[in-house]
Amino acid sequence: MTYHPKSDFLSVIIERGFLADCTDLQDLDTALINRVVPAYIGYDATAASLHVGHLLNIMLLRWLQKTGHKPITLMGGGTTKVGDPSFRSDERPLLGPEQIDANIAGMQRVFDRYLRYGDAPGDAIMLNNAEWLDGLNYLEFLRDIGRHFSVNRMLSFESVKSRLDREQSLSFLEFNYMILQAYDFLELNRRHGCLLQMGGSDQWGNIVNGIDLTRRVAETEIFGLTTPLLTTSDGRKMGKSQGGAVWLNGDMLSAYEFWQFWRNTTDADVGRFLKLYTDLPVEECDRLGALEGSEVNSAKIILANEVTGLLHGTDAAAAAEATAREVFEKGGTGDDLPTLALTAADIGDGISVVQMFVRAGLAGSGKEAKRLIAENGAKLDDAPVTDAGLMLDATAFSSPVKLSAGKKRHALVTLSD
Repeated sequence: MTYHPKSDFLSVIIERGFLADCTDLQDLDTALINRVVPAYIGYDATAASLHVGHLLNIMLLRWLQKTGHKPITLMGGGTTKVGDPSFRSDERPLLGPEQIDANIAGMQRVFDRYLRYGDAPGDAIMLNNAEWLDGLNYLEFLRDIGRHFSVNRMLSFESVKSRLDREQSLSFLEFNYMILQAYDFLELNRRHGCLLQMGGSDQWGNIVNGIDLTRRVAETEIFGLTTPLLTTSDGRKMGKSQGGAVWLNGDMLSAYEFWQFWRNTTDADVGRFLKLYTDLPVEECDRLGALEGSEVNSAKIILANEVTGLLHGTDAAAAAEATAREVFEKGGTGDDLPTLALTAADIGDGISVVQMFVRAGLAGSGKEAKRLIAENGAKLDDAPVTDAGLMLDATAFSSPVKLSAGKKRHALVTLSD
């Protein structure tokens, strides 16, 4: 990069690896030097919790605030009713208002861990785009906003073009999403003086649309900035584990499982993830990332503790580390392991070991559990499971039963009253 920014925010995020693209780096840098810049990221309410894939941009908002600027977390109460088609092969299932509101309530709990909300100039604010989208008059919206959009240009955006090139249907409902998101930026600029929209690089087309619309309607100079779409060093999409999405809400994924996800980071990713997902100084991230051999395990524990501490608190991170040490070093069960509580009715005349692995979240299906057993990767109380047809009756659960999938994934199964 030839331009060297002077503002703290851009200097920090470039050094730590957050920046993919920016519409006008130099003018944005000037704005960040001269004033408190309100900036937003939008989050559609498609699930009851955010997941690790959102964490990069949450950390971006955190650094925005730490360098003196104003984060806006925009909840997509309105846009979720349409669904973002960006880089999807099919249409999102449509959610009702009650489900959307419940999802937003679940997602809000995470932001308080990373951002300071309040009324001061640099305090974050949380908004819901249903506030202005739900009451739109369709004819007025078409006349005042729709006339600024070129269908030809919208068809050229990669997120739309990739769908059409594969001859996959793109509904008119989805096609309207980018107009609504662009309108969000205009409304945020009008209502809150928002100068910057940020998001993943898959949102570039939507962000540029919002900038163009605001320039045309409000004659205001605003900016867009994107982060890279992360993959791990072995090519997997960041945020996916063997068990599915890595949720940020503790009631959907325990602090121990979250900690374990980061502890299992590939050696080559440790330094990069420390810069992106923790507040540790860059020099320390580089030092830890350069460790090799068995020493890199200490860096992975620091990564897991730092990331888990931010989300769940330092006590939860310490408890997760203690559980991991007990399980892996001492062969114990660990009080904080994910637990499947079975009732006598669940067990009946007997429950299959395959079903236990599936219900405990250690296998995605019965077929996957049987393959795990066939490959000698399944253990019951630290003893290899060799028979996929094994059945356990209630007497087997006089004390908690420990299940293990490979060396790093464990769960307890108990019999509840």
